[in-house]
Amino acid sequence: MEHPEEGTAPALLADPRIRRWLPTAGTALGAGLAVWLLAGWRLGLTVAVLVVIGDVVRRSRKSSSVAAWQKSSAAERRTEKQLKSLQRNGYVVLHARAVPRDDDGVSDGRIDHLVIGPSGVYAIDSEKWDKRLPVRTMSHLKLFHGPFNKKDRLDEARWEAQQASSILAERVGFDVPVQPSVAIYGPSIPWKVMRVRDVDVYAGNRARAYLRRRPKILTEGDVERIFEAAQQALPPKYPD
Repeated sequence: MEHPEEGTAPALLADPRIRRWLPTAGTALGAGLAVWLLAGWRLGLTVAVLVVIGDVVRRSRKSSSVAAWQKSSAAERRTEKQLKSLQRNGYVVLHARAVPRDDDGVSDGRIDHLVIGPSGVYAIDSEKWDKRLPVRTMSHLKLFHGPFNKKDRLDEARWEAQQASSILAERVGFDVPVQPSVAIYGPSIPWKVMRVRDVDVYAGNRARAYLRRRPKILTEGDVERIFEAAQQALPPKYPD
């Protein structure tokens, strides 16, 4: 079978990467030409360029939407970096784990960082909030970011931890309390650690300190058993 000679028009048209852009080129050329005839070549050229840019943005959003959701956020990466140094203290961490429902279906919930170590098990969610808005609490029952009530976010974090606790306890045969927490990046947090609606809330850069100064309640064997159970029962949210 003969193939078009490289560099010729038929060869270029046979390239799927070129063919994919032909409709865009045609639309841009048509729009630019129409405006050129009505308002001059400068405006026509501008319109043609804008058509191409708009299509590039549309395509990039469409093609990268799944991959973007599968990547950790900047806040999650900052917390992950802090947690790495705890490995020498006997802690292990699983990142971006899905939380199955009681009916064995997988919910939309996700634990950003499941930390298991001598001081217990923690479900840490990393959040990047607008630094221009203050963070405040009311009677340990309400958390506000500016005018926004974060009740739903705290309840979600608590539910995820409760589900993980129930699942892990069933696997290992003993109670596995999982403490939910939210590490907030961006705005200033006027306290070290505050428990709001049973969820620990603190500044993101305190994630490591939050875990380090706690009494030991798990043996090395306990940590290993819980870690193995979590690997099996809490699947990666975005498997490869």
